[in-house]
Amino acid sequence: MIRIDKNESPYRALTEDEISKIAVDTHFNHYANDEYQQLQKSYAAYNNLDPNLVSFANGSDEWIQKAMIILGTGPALVLDPDFVMYEEYAMQFKRPLVKISAQPDMTFDYEEVFRKIKEYRPSIFIFSQPNNPFGMMHPFDFVEKAAELMKEVNGYIIIDEAYAEFLDEIPNYPEGDHIIRFRTLSKVYGLAGLRIGVAFSTENTMKVLNSIAHPYPLNTFSLNIANYLLNRPERLTDFIDLNRKLARQLHQLFKEEVGDVINILESHTNFLFTYGEKAVELGSFVQQNGFRPRMYPESNQPTLKEAVRYSIATAEQMDELRKIVRKWRASQ
Repeated sequence: MIRIDKNESPYRALTEDEISKIAVDTHFNHYANDEYQQLQKSYAAYNNLDPNLVSFANGSDEWIQKAMIILGTGPALVLDPDFVMYEEYAMQFKRPLVKISAQPDMTFDYEEVFRKIKEYRPSIFIFSQPNNPFGMMHPFDFVEKAAELMKEVNGYIIIDEAYAEFLDEIPNYPEGDHIIRFRTLSKVYGLAGLRIGVAFSTENTMKVLNSIAHPYPLNTFSLNIANYLLNRPERLTDFIDLNRKLARQLHQLFKEEVGDVINILESHTNFLFTYGEKAVELGSFVQQNGFRPRMYPESNQPTLKEAVRYSIATAEQMDELRKIVRKWRASQ
């Protein structure tokens, strides 16, 4: 079964020989020394950030968990649907949760978000940008207004940019102690299994988040792999471009083959969101033919009940997927 349900890169960024050499050169019998600080510098240099304001943890999940532990005691405000771990970690720490559901047309009522901020005065408003699972971008003026309101209620706005690198240009968002941005090396960098989550904000806010940091937040092998890749910027840029190209091919595949019978949302990520009765039929057919997309039969969210999400695959796998989709379309 070919897995296209996790929004991963289908390729590794490094060769087997490179990985083997890094493994041999990694002295995992010792604790990490300065590898973490090196990663701060290399990641910051590649992304034009201040290395002193960049920190890492065991995936974005750990950053979300830290936020739920340490950032105030008021409610967490989330959109629904969005990345499921926002809700999961809020529940783990018994943090009150305020959810704003998507409208039937798969959009959000941003005025309702503003009302909820004023009414509930949340300590945290966290959302993915672009959205997961829809793949759409929230408007900049919405983010700007939400940030202003969260500052007024003494809360934090967390912009989870797991898929930001799939954009042609990453937006410049508002700044301040109440603004936190999360990213990851799991998606476009192709390092999902190494669990490297990124957070950056102001010095004051990073001190708060890091006040509950582990002494060795990442294992040495993960640090060495990431440093090796980030210190080869031209090669990394080519790898990112490859993932972006696959994302465009995925979108093109579905629009060309079934765009007339399947509802497809425009996506700014490495996955594609389809919905409707025919979408579920196609998703089941694809799964019967060796590919596993993301389906939501267990969801309580109405917009997900008849939805299927597809992640990128290798070029060869994408060709095979097109044949399967075409075969289903011919049967309609």
